[in-house]
Amino acid sequence: MPPARFTWYNFIALVVALAFALFPIFWIASTALKPLSEWVTTPPTWVPAHATFDNFEALFGSRLDLTLSVRDSVVGPLINSIVASVVATVLAIAIGALAALAFSRYRIGGSFLPLSILGVRMIPPILLATPLLILFGELGLRDTLLGLILVYTALTVPIAMWMLKSFIDAVPVEIEEAAMMDGLSRWAAHLRVTLPLIKGGIAATTTFVFILNWSEFLMALVLSDKNAITLPILLRMYEGGYGAQSALAVIAVIPLLIAAFVIQKYLVRGLTFGMIKQ
Repeated sequence: MPPARFTWYNFIALVVALAFALFPIFWIASTALKPLSEWVTTPPTWVPAHATFDNFEALFGSRLDLTLSVRDSVVGPLINSIVASVVATVLAIAIGALAALAFSRYRIGGSFLPLSILGVRMIPPILLATPLLILFGELGLRDTLLGLILVYTALTVPIAMWMLKSFIDAVPVEIEEAAMMDGLSRWAAHLRVTLPLIKGGIAATTTFVFILNWSEFLMALVLSDKNAITLPILLRMYEGGYGAQSALAVIAVIPLLIAAFVIQKYLVRGLTFGMIKQ
C-alpha cells in the first residue's frame, strides 16, 4: 500500500495543533520579557514593546521591587530542585531496573506483586501527604532535601519499574542464555547484555521520571518550609508578579530542555522499542 499523501488540510491541521501547543510557551516567554507596565493591559500586549530582562534580574535579588512579596533569590530553590530531582531519578531508575528484571525474568510475585506496586500510584497523593508529614516530623526529615528525595523516589519507582519491565519483556531471553553459554553469569548477562540493549528505553524512562520529579508540587508544598523549597513552590509564591513568575517558569523549563537534548538520540528509539513484534 503506497504511503498516504500529505494534503493541504493535513498541513493546516498540523499548523493549528502546533499553534495550540506552543502558544502557552510563547506567552510565558513574552511575559517574561515585559516591563511592569505591560504585564496586564487591555488589549493584551502580545509582543513586549520594550523588552527587558528586569524580571530575570528580580529573581536573583537585584530588582526586588518586581518580586512583590517574595524577597528570596531563586538560586536556593533551583539548587534544591536540581539535587532532589536528579538524585531521586537516579535512585528510581536503579531500583526500578532491578525490580523490572526480577518481575520480567524471574516472575517474582506472579502478576499480583507488580500490580500491587503500581497500585501505590493509584492512591491520591493528598491521602499520603498528612501521614508523611507526621512521620517525617518524627524522623526529623521534614523540610530537608533527604525527605524530598525519599518521597520522590517512592512515588516514581512504580512507574520506572513498569516502563522498564515493558522494555525488558521485548528483549528475547535467548540472548541472555547465549551470553551465559559464553561464560557470563546470569546477573552479568542482565547487566552487560539486557540493560545495554534497552538503553533507549532507559533514556525515555529517565526523562519521564525526571519530569515528574522536577514538576512535583503537592509533596514539596507539604513537606518543605524554608530550607527545602523547590521551584514549583517558588512559582506559587510569585503569584501576582506575572513577569517574574513567567521568568521563573522559563528558567524552570531550561533543565528539561537540556535533558531532552542530551538524550534525544535515544528518546524516539526508546519510546518505540518493542512496538513491532516479529
